[in-house]
Formats: sequence, C-alpha cells, structure tokens
Amino acid sequence: MNIEDIEKYCLSKLGAEKGMPFKVPVPVYKVGGKIFGLANIHENRPSINLKNYKEENLILREMFQEVIPGYHMNKVHWNTIYLDGKLDDNIIKKFIDVSYDIVFNSLTKNKQKEVLRDR
Repeated sequence: MNIEDIEKYCLSKLGAEKGMPFKVPVPVYKVGGKIFGLANIHENRPSINLKNYKEENLILREMFQEVIPGYHMNKVHWNTIYLDGKLDDNIIKKFIDVSYDIVFNSLTKNKQKEVLRDR
C-alpha cells in the first residue's frame, strides 16, 4: 500500500479524522479525538505508526522485519510499519483495523456513542 491508499483506508473508518498537529507535515489519524495512526512520509522509507496489543507486538516484530517498535511512541503499545511494498496490503489493513479498534474501545461510552451517532 502506498501512503495515499493508507490515508484513504484510515479515513474510511467510522468517525476517523485527519489532522496535521505538528510543525512538520505528519498526517495524524484520530477517532474520538485520540490518535490511532501517524504517517511518516518524509523519510526514505515511508511508514505508519499504529497501536497494537502489547502481547502481540513482540511476535509481530519477530514475524515481519517491516514491523519495529514505534518510532517516537510508547514502544510497548505502538509499532512502526514500513510501507515499502514488502507487506501484503491485507496485513497492513488488519494492523490499521486493530489500531482503530483499540483506540475506539478506549473511548468513553459517551464518546463512542457520539462517534456512532455522527456516521
């Protein structure tokens, strides 16, 4: 997946929004005001930071050399996934789905209802 496909998929998630809160243009994808993805498009190797279950992160990092501890993020909960064409698109989509679900489920019940109401 290229960065345009990543963005399109992230924004297809219910209640997802894109922002650029940093001095450098780093697309940030949020649901309910919480980040579920950050794209790094300025390095030689584009990547996206996504949240995942801490129990699975070590396994994923061993399985895929394109998955490393989250750059500038909590390394227990976040991974950086390189988007240089070596990972299957469906795997990347699954990583995005998991990150979105973790963040959505961490929202308060009222915030979840607000996101669902705005669809």
